[in-house]
Amino acid sequence: MNKKVADIAGIGIGPFNLSIAALLKEIPAAEAVFFERKPRFDWHPGLMFREARMQTSFLKDLVTAVRPTSPYSFVNYLVNTGKFYPFLSASVETVGRQEFTDYMGWVTSQLDTLRFGTDVQELQFVDDHFLVRTSTGAVRARNVSLGSGRIPHIPEAVASVVGDRCFHAINILARKTNLAGARVAIVGGGQTGAEVFLNTVRNHWGTPREVLWVSRRLNFEPLDETPFTNELFMPDYVRMFHTLDAGRRRALVEQQKLAGDGISPSTLREIYRELYELRVSGDPKEVSLLPARDMIEVQKNGEELGITTHNRLDGSRERHTVDAIILCTGFVERLPAYLEPLQSRLHLDEHGRLQLGRAFDVQWDGPPDNRIYGLNLGRYSHGIAESQLSLAAWRSGVIINHLLGRPIFDVDASAGFVRWGSASEPQRQAFGA
Repeated sequence: MNKKVADIAGIGIGPFNLSIAALLKEIPAAEAVFFERKPRFDWHPGLMFREARMQTSFLKDLVTAVRPTSPYSFVNYLVNTGKFYPFLSASVETVGRQEFTDYMGWVTSQLDTLRFGTDVQELQFVDDHFLVRTSTGAVRARNVSLGSGRIPHIPEAVASVVGDRCFHAINILARKTNLAGARVAIVGGGQTGAEVFLNTVRNHWGTPREVLWVSRRLNFEPLDETPFTNELFMPDYVRMFHTLDAGRRRALVEQQKLAGDGISPSTLREIYRELYELRVSGDPKEVSLLPARDMIEVQKNGEELGITTHNRLDGSRERHTVDAIILCTGFVERLPAYLEPLQSRLHLDEHGRLQLGRAFDVQWDGPPDNRIYGLNLGRYSHGIAESQLSLAAWRSGVIINHLLGRPIFDVDASAGFVRWGSASEPQRQAFGA
């Protein structure tokens, strides 16, 4: 075991821990190490459709919001890869997810604090430090950041039939999927559901006989990208949101779903045009769009799957028979197994979620100078921006300021035009202090 004690050990190297690693690289006094069980950086490769686009500006990269002069910015990536002028000439509204993933891979190639191919097996607290036990040895750290991500959500109605014919879309491009001649149900009305539906009707996995698109949402609704909605993705709103009581925060998250979990308008236009062209061309495949449906039950009947849905508009029950079900049902939080030694010391809410302080620090009964930071774990404590890249760099700045106990990054500057809280309540207190 290395006797050296790191200031912070990060578990999981996705965009959020990568952002912290990139910003810490410019602070030589900070000792950091980050672990990832995968052999190299990737970001949902099983959903990397060629036409998939980011839903945020390229300026909302790993570093720019708090360190615009960082060598790890997206703009610097464009310059260093010889794409700066072609990028400008292309006049792209949003960056492709493939290119943004390549950018993050470019950043990882320059950081010596990343340890790929290293599985974290257990996290303990011993004396005055955390002990991170990995597949390649143990490391001691004063603080840790949890960035191991969420897991695919499998609805209860389909749990008993999950397998080759009913599967989550997370790795659909890595699967040997053959939908030729099949009756297919795509479940989920968000961006992933839209992209899978579009590629299915375009015969990406063979020409299906019938395609159903099933969603609980009342319609196939667009992402709200209007200016005042975008103020929900600014630091001022996060500061205010964190001061609210838990019930109010939960209600707001549900009300604001389409601000961060709608379908890109450009994707909706593509889908509608594709459906129109199918009608014009007389394409024989049957396509049914079924919003406002709750999936009540799925039964396996030989080689077929029987789906029972409840129509939330007219109250009727519907039955469909398909050959395959593709679940585009998002992700859920689960405490990773490596946290088991600390589980009794963690403060959880009534839903089993970690409780986070203002600086994204997990509440636990350990020494206050030993912090556990939660990344993408604060949807109900910090708001809907938590799972997005929009505030990733800002959050990293908040965490690093809190970690080092001094304002390395300016995270308290006023940003938006909307005054969210009462004028008598100071919202902009030192968030990273």
